[in-house]
Parts: sequence; structure tokens; C-alpha cells
Amino acid sequence: MEAYIFDTVRTPRGKGKKDGALHGVTPMELAATTLRALRTRNHLDTRLVDDVVLGCVSPVGEQGACIARVATLAADYDQSVSGVQINRFCASGLEAVNMAAAQVMSGQCGLTIGGGVESMSRVTMGSDGGAWPVDPRVALKTYFTPQGVSADMIATQSGFSREDVDAYAVESHRRAAHAVANGFFNKSIVPVTDLNGLLVLGHDETIRPQTTLASLGALKPSFADMGENYGFDAVIRQRYPGIERIQHVHHAGNSSGIVDGAAAVLIGNRAMGDRTGMKPRARIRAFATIGSEPAIMLTGPSYAAERALQRAGMQASDIDLFELNEAFASVVMRFMHLLQVPHDKINVNGGAIAMGHPLGATGAMILGTLLDEMERRDLSTGLATLCVGAGMGIATIIERV
Repeated sequence: MEAYIFDTVRTPRGKGKKDGALHGVTPMELAATTLRALRTRNHLDTRLVDDVVLGCVSPVGEQGACIARVATLAADYDQSVSGVQINRFCASGLEAVNMAAAQVMSGQCGLTIGGGVESMSRVTMGSDGGAWPVDPRVALKTYFTPQGVSADMIATQSGFSREDVDAYAVESHRRAAHAVANGFFNKSIVPVTDLNGLLVLGHDETIRPQTTLASLGALKPSFADMGENYGFDAVIRQRYPGIERIQHVHHAGNSSGIVDGAAAVLIGNRAMGDRTGMKPRARIRAFATIGSEPAIMLTGPSYAAERALQRAGMQASDIDLFELNEAFASVVMRFMHLLQVPHDKINVNGGAIAMGHPLGATGAMILGTLLDEMERRDLSTGLATLCVGAGMGIATIIERV
């Protein structure tokens, strides 16, 4: 059975610090904002929704206790609508969409919602802990290395210079600013308001159109101290002994920003569309996840994309438009090189370097951005993908109908 996308919404991305516009908004309210928007925009009888799947990477405190179910209640959905929270690190939002779609494809659900939420200003990254970085039995076995050092290793292996990754970041900000100025995000973005209905944030907060190579060149590498003085360069060089010295090229300006945000995607079968009068915008053609080498960690997108393409009977050249989460500049640059994807076909409206990466929500956000841009350009096929912690990748292929 086919799974169709009927609608996608997201909040703006707010700076993930105490002075960010969304810091005063709870993650539950961010998630509920997107659910309300889906209901209102589609005149949705929520009794028809079988399940809500939300990604959340730090599911503790305000983001704990199955935030998906609580958000349905906060959004005044019918009490029959169930909810579940899932965690596949940075891929959680796209994984939630894929899981919601799989329920429809299996014939067990007629209408589902997949998405995600992360309030990084209120529940800091890493709040949920985990054995991998701190348990010597697994950390030593897998050559645990922080992601920033891994990104620098990718740049070193690939021969990407500091100027190369900075130039990519400048272009991300330029593209994002151009998209905002021309209203390219308006179709999906849902303003966040307070209890009185007053606007809290209606636009992505971290785009810096004034970014230049010179301004980025003044920033010090963020992960050199971690790599050189805390020993992680030596750790990952044990895994890759052919590298004599790691070039530390990433910093806050060419890495994804810490932000708050939520997203939701409405998915159903053809019969549900006919019943409700909702018109399908795209079908989910294939999706895939894969494990990749955990020390370097961030190489999974190319492998996941290749697996999804194989399942769809396609090649990379068959895809009209790509979205790859800009966790670090080198991640996207490596993907473009390996799959021979030209820069004018990927992240055409900027990415997380400019707009930020709300961990549990990003995957659903970029899928919506992809679909909106496919419609704007009248393109047929798109692929969304993310690198994932602990060495994984995820990819989803959509096709307009």
C-alpha cells in the first residue's frame, strides 16, 4: 500500500540559548503547535489519526514521558490518538516520518503523523547521558571520538581545506537568506505564539546574510583543543593509521547551530485522502537506514542514500533535488563528491549551518523543505538524508503525485 504526504509544517528555528526567542516556550508546546497547524490547515477530524510518532534526541525532563502522546492532548486531538517518542539521534525526525509511513504502508493505519521536537535551550544536548562515550568497554572498542573531531577527520581524508568548508558555509547563509527574502519557507512555517496569541517567533533566528569568508576566517577551530589536548586525535588515528595529522577546520560558523524547533508531517493512504478531501502532495517511494563506521561516525548519508536508491530501482542521477542535514560542512561536501551531486541540486535553500539543527526535528523539517522546493520548481523526485550519531545514516525518497 502506498503512503502519501498530505501536508508538512514546522516552527521557525529559534536560537538554542537562554536569549533565544523560543527559550520561553516548552518543547511540548512547540510540538503541539505543529499538531494544531496540521489540524487547522487541513480541517482535520483528529479521530481519523491513528498514531503520532515524534523524534526527540534528549527525551528527559520536559521532553520525557512520551512527549508525542502528551502533545496530542495539549493540541486538543481526540483522546483516541496515540503517540510514541523515538530516538535515532539526529535522524529521529526523519525516522519518525518513515515509521509513521510504514504503518500506513503495512495497512495497519490509514492516517498518521511523523515529526519531531527539540528544545535545545531548555533541555541541553547530552542531558540523557548514555554509555557509549563513558563506558570504557564500548568507548575503547569503537574508538569513540566526538563528532567535531570526526568531521575534521573527514575533511582531512577528503582534502577539504579551511577555505573550502568556510566557502560552503558562506553559501549556506546566502541561500537561506535568499529563501527567506523570497518567501520560500512560508508554505510550511508556522509562527509560534504565546498564551495570548501574541507572536513569539515567525522566522528562523540564526541566519546571518552578512557572513563572509573573512568573518569566518577570524574564528578559531572549535575542535582542535578537544582533538590535540584531550587525546581524541590520537584515538581516531588509531582507527585510521594512514592519517599522520588531522587538520582542524570546523568551527561554529561552518557547523550546525544549536536551536529549538518542531515539525510534523501528515501521512495517509489514498482512501483516507478520498474520504477527507485532502490531496496527496507526494508519495514516499523508499527509505533506508544503515550502520557506518562509528569512530568517524558521519559518513552514513551516502551509504543510506545508495540503499534507498537501490530499493527504489533508481540511481542518484534520477533524483531532481537533495536535502542533506548540514551537521558539518565536510559531511555535505563528501556526499556531493561520492554521489556526484552538483551543488545546485542540494540544500538549495541553505541548511543547518545557517538555520540550525534542532536534533529531534531536523529530519522532518528538511523533508518538508524538500517537498516545498520540489513543488516550487515543478520537480518530480527528491531525497532527504542525514548523518547520525554512533555511525548511522538515513535516507528517504519522495515522488510528487
